[in-house]
Amino acid sequence: MSLRRLAVAAVLAFASVASADNLEVAAQTPKSGTDTVHGCYKSLGTMTQGTVDEFNTQGSCTEYCRGQEKVAAASNAKICYCGDVYPNSADLVDDDQCDEPCPGFDTQACGGLDTYTVYNTGLRVTVGEAEESSNSTSTTSTASATKTSSVSDAPASTSDTVETITASSEPDSDSSSGPNVAGIAAGVVVGVVCVSGIIGGIFFWLRRKRNAEIEEEHRRNAAVNAFISGGGKPPSSSGGLSMSDSRLDPVMNRRMSDGSIADNQDYSRRILRVRNADVQPDDSIV
Repeated sequence: MSLRRLAVAAVLAFASVASADNLEVAAQTPKSGTDTVHGCYKSLGTMTQGTVDEFNTQGSCTEYCRGQEKVAAASNAKICYCGDVYPNSADLVDDDQCDEPCPGFDTQACGGLDTYTVYNTGLRVTVGEAEESSNSTSTTSTASATKTSSVSDAPASTSDTVETITASSEPDSDSSSGPNVAGIAAGVVVGVVCVSGIIGGIFFWLRRKRNAEIEEEHRRNAAVNAFISGGGKPPSSSGGLSMSDSRLDPVMNRRMSDGSIADNQDYSRRILRVRNADVQPDDSIV
């Protein structure tokens, strides 16, 4: 009896080991209307998370993605992903790295530790692949760590995916749209300086004009005082230079010519003379 139990246990152990080594099916030729395995990949490419199924299998995942009109699918434990293209071929790894049994069917592989079993959903035979990323070891989708137990009480495994976070280089719109405090302050200072300069210029111009008027008034007063005190000649307002009025100078009433001797007699009118008729007139007198 003990030998029988020992033999059964050995057979079951061998069967479990054999099934664990051959969970991942080799890549199959895509067929229209039928889901096929495309391979084991270490990244998802452009695929996104579709659903989380406690009993995830190859069939349930591909059926869900077909309903979403997606031509490619992938699974990792109980998480199903969908996409329009396969991951890049540079991320293809050996089939033995996808050794995680599917929760709903433990003889199928649903990815592995940071690996994914990729399928063709059967909607289209020819499917492209994503561009090669700079860091092929990181993925672009988010997923939480999960623990699943197989029907044969196999140890739980944890599947983690790496979330890629890209920092945005765009500037903060709130800070760029704020007012330029430095520019406003500079404008205010320049405006105050200009207004102060204009006011100062007007003040000095009025002061100089007032001083000129005061000086002119003093000059006129001095000229009048000099004339009244006996200067004889009224000075002009231009400061000290004056011209004599001929009506105030009796000498100017005489007939004078430049370069000739002054004559005391006025020949501008006829002179009546009385003389003796007996006296012979002198012809020399005209």
